[in-house]
Amino acid sequence: MAKNTKQNDKNKIQAKNKSKAHNANLKNQLKQTTETGLIDGIFVYTEPLSIADFAKKLNKGPAEIVKWFFTNGSMVTQNQILSEEQMGELCIEFGYDFKKETTVTKENIFETFNEKDDPKDLKAKPPIVTIMGHVDHGKTTLLDSIRNANVTEGEFGGITQHIGAYQATIKENKITFIDTPGHEAFTEMRARGSEVTDIVILVVAADDGVMPQTEEAIDHAKAAEVPIIVFVNKIDKPGADPSKVKMELMNYGIVAEEYGGDIPFIEGSAKAKTGLDTLLETILLISELKDLKSNPNKFARGTVLEAKLDKNRGPIATVLVQEGTLRMRDILIAGGTFGTIKDLENENKAKLKEVLPGQPAVIFGLNEVPKAGDKFIVVTEEKMARDIAKAQFEKQQNEARQKNQTFTLDSIKSKIESGELKSINIILKADTQGTVEAVRNSMLKINIEGVKINVIRATVGAISVSDVTLALASDALIYGFNVRPTAQVRQKAEEDGVEIRLHNIIYKLIEEIAEAATGMLDPVFEEKSLGEAEVRQLFKHSQVGTIAGCRIISGTVPRNSKVHILRDGIVVYTGELSSLKNKKDDIKEAKEGAECGLTIKNFNDLKENDIIEAYKVEEVK
Repeated sequence: MAKNTKQNDKNKIQAKNKSKAHNANLKNQLKQTTETGLIDGIFVYTEPLSIADFAKKLNKGPAEIVKWFFTNGSMVTQNQILSEEQMGELCIEFGYDFKKETTVTKENIFETFNEKDDPKDLKAKPPIVTIMGHVDHGKTTLLDSIRNANVTEGEFGGITQHIGAYQATIKENKITFIDTPGHEAFTEMRARGSEVTDIVILVVAADDGVMPQTEEAIDHAKAAEVPIIVFVNKIDKPGADPSKVKMELMNYGIVAEEYGGDIPFIEGSAKAKTGLDTLLETILLISELKDLKSNPNKFARGTVLEAKLDKNRGPIATVLVQEGTLRMRDILIAGGTFGTIKDLENENKAKLKEVLPGQPAVIFGLNEVPKAGDKFIVVTEEKMARDIAKAQFEKQQNEARQKNQTFTLDSIKSKIESGELKSINIILKADTQGTVEAVRNSMLKINIEGVKINVIRATVGAISVSDVTLALASDALIYGFNVRPTAQVRQKAEEDGVEIRLHNIIYKLIEEIAEAATGMLDPVFEEKSLGEAEVRQLFKHSQVGTIAGCRIISGTVPRNSKVHILRDGIVVYTGELSSLKNKKDDIKEAKEGAECGLTIKNFNDLKENDIIEAYKVEEVK
């Protein structure tokens, strides 16, 4: 008894000393400040600044900076937050060199705070596996079979939906599975700087083959640069053809080991529970080769996977611990939220005392609901947690207000010259497969010294929200060839600062990229969408032709405006309106929510559900 008491006392002393060391390290790094401003003719900065703060450090008036933006075609205020690129351009304009210094602040603590690990403290951690693939190809059934619980039949409110992740034990080895609600969610985390996945399992049905969401999953997995395992599911069904799946996937760069590639293919049936042992052994083998390790002997850090507000228990978050050990009563900062952990649960709602690296858990006790993809860190003082969370919240608000484009055509030359840009990532969407291949091959032939053109997605169809999300996470430009984004997609792109370029002539598209890289990009004429009308009903008139009964679903459609006729997001005709009426009366324009009748000049082949997009052409300086 005395021996146990002595050991407990020793553990408490060690924990107290570790807490003091962590606290001292954190405070010390936060105190280390870097002088910013003009130093020996060089502008030194640590983070983006507002125009007012930047001007003050350069001994300039804010009006001078605002005027510079105005002459370059942008309307800003002195409270506008400048990006690093904009600060660099302004420094060059005023004749100064510039450089960035890294220092730990309350705003960047998740990215810059570090604790050196003793190699002796590093222990093997479970691999984090994300299962992706087309709907109905068996993702949930595979998860269900691995953990031997029935989620598929009563999916709503099931375990996977409750927590979004779970752990399985295979031959005394643990594997953590993340069940993403969609590929966009997977990439949203990457867009927020959270790299949580070690391995991706791509599920493809043997009787169905590669489908649109299969292509999306491949794009997202490749962009994340993680190993891929293909599970060819449903091989017990009539019409199953695993060889066809392997051949189809070769078109996407997914080449099976038996064909000389490096991608493991496992054939099986999630429903019949065949092939699962081989799949799990392959995961463990790749994990061993990657030598995944983490230090459990420090305060926890990790990522929020899911979060929601429970009317009885308050804010609830599913977190994945990536370093250290998370314990009850720990004080935690998650993005712009903070709190003391009052409860810890696993995927089966069992209470936990601690959570180790690679393990997911549900936590209770935060003051607000964090965002999926937010990073978290444990600190030792509530006041410090509150201050850092407040700074993080303000940072998130500033980023939301700023909405600067993350990567634009105009920024290519400066990024190449500064050495920041080694590849130009492009997402290509076109109206036919032949066009996709022609444009893609032409893009890959563009020769820019020191820079590689990387087409990370090239598919047929309309520009989608998924394309925008992938572009945001991968710093990519979206090129549409004879396709158009919907109003929803356009709004998402504007919010996320993703640039969409639209063309219908291949050589102009190629010239544009090459000229941007050499700084020879001329002012361009760009189509600006004015509004969209959806065709609800068609009427044939012997003298007038086809009259479309429409509802305006976004913006305003003016009479005599230029229009694109979109069918499933693909441009089938470009022309002009010849008439616009409300009942029998001619009208100048129709606004969102209004109903109208219209005709298209020299075009009668309209169909119900077509989208008529009104636009104008204006010069972009």
